[in-house]
Amino acid sequence: MKQKSGDISVATQGRGVLDVSAQISRWVRDTGIREGILTIFIQHTSASLTIQENADPDVLLDLQDFFDVQVPEDRHKYRHSAEGLDDMPAHIKSSLTDVSLTIPIYQGAMRLGTWQGVYIFEHRSQPHQRNLALHILGN
Repeated sequence: MKQKSGDISVATQGRGVLDVSAQISRWVRDTGIREGILTIFIQHTSASLTIQENADPDVLLDLQDFFDVQVPEDRHKYRHSAEGLDDMPAHIKSSLTDVSLTIPIYQGAMRLGTWQGVYIFEHRSQPHQRNLALHILGN
């Protein structure tokens, strides 16, 4: 059994959903591990991870719109606003989604479904540098 750890740094453009499947796939391939389990962890509290459809971009826009309606930017709703109006809503959105994902590895690749991709869900309005901590265990 082998294991590898690493990091991927990704620049976001502000609020939105960013496909990071290709970067993670390259990292997995470079480990040489053909079968195992991959854990992806985002080291932030105002962005999250999701596995979502990668065919129709409207899915990602609808997902973002849904969260913006459910968790609006409203200075009267939240006590915490240290980093701006979008700060607390970003923390709530992050807690409602995932900060880590576990994906099987088979034949040296993520075993995602045909229409699935791995995404960073950026909840802040401004661009940020986001770090993904990766760990793979397998053969």
